[in-house]
Amino acid sequence: MKQILKSFSSIVLDFIETVVIGLSIFLVVYLFLLQPHQVNGLSMFPNFHNGDYLLTDKVSYRVGSPQPGDVIVFHAPPAANCPEGTGCDFIKRVIAVPGDTVQVKDSSIYVNQQRLDESQYLDSTVVTSEGAFTAGGRITTLGTDEYFAVGDNRPHSSDSRAWGPVMADEIVGRAFFRYWPAKDMGVIAKVVPR
Repeated sequence: MKQILKSFSSIVLDFIETVVIGLSIFLVVYLFLLQPHQVNGLSMFPNFHNGDYLLTDKVSYRVGSPQPGDVIVFHAPPAANCPEGTGCDFIKRVIAVPGDTVQVKDSSIYVNQQRLDESQYLDSTVVTSEGAFTAGGRITTLGTDEYFAVGDNRPHSSDSRAWGPVMADEIVGRAFFRYWPAKDMGVIAKVVPR
C-alpha cells in the first residue's frame, strides 16, 4: 500500500511539474516573444479580414524599428474612443517613420513630398481621404518616436489621419504570421510603399 501511495504521489508531482514548466514557457513566449491577435473590423480589408488570427512578433522592434510597409499592432490611442478597460489594440500599416513629412491630398498620401505608390496592397480605386488630423492638406513632420499608420481599407479605417501619429512605446509588435483561417495561413509578406 505504501508503495502504491508513493508511486501515485510521484505521478502527481511529475504532472504538476510538467504543468508548471509548460505554463512558464507559455508566459515567457506570450510576454516577450509572440502574442496572438484577432483582426476585428474591416479597416485592413482586403488584405486582412474580420476574424483573422495573427501572431505578433514582439522582439523585432526591441532590436530595430518599424519600417514603411510593416503591419503593426499597437494600443489604440485615447482619441480612438475604445471602450474603457477593453485594452483594445489596432492593426495598421506603417506609411511613414520618424523624421518623415506626411500629407494627404488629391486622394493620396505624400511622404516627404512624394506621392506614395501603394499599388502593392491597395486597389487602384481606393480613395484616401483626409481625416481630422490631416485636414486641409496639413503637412506633419513626425517626431523621433512617431509613426504614421493607416488602414488598407481607407474609407473605413480610424487611423493616423484621424488621431495623429502612433507613439513608439504604444507599439506591441509586427504582425508576421496569419494562422487562421487555414486557407490563408502563412507569413505576412512585407511590402514597401514607394
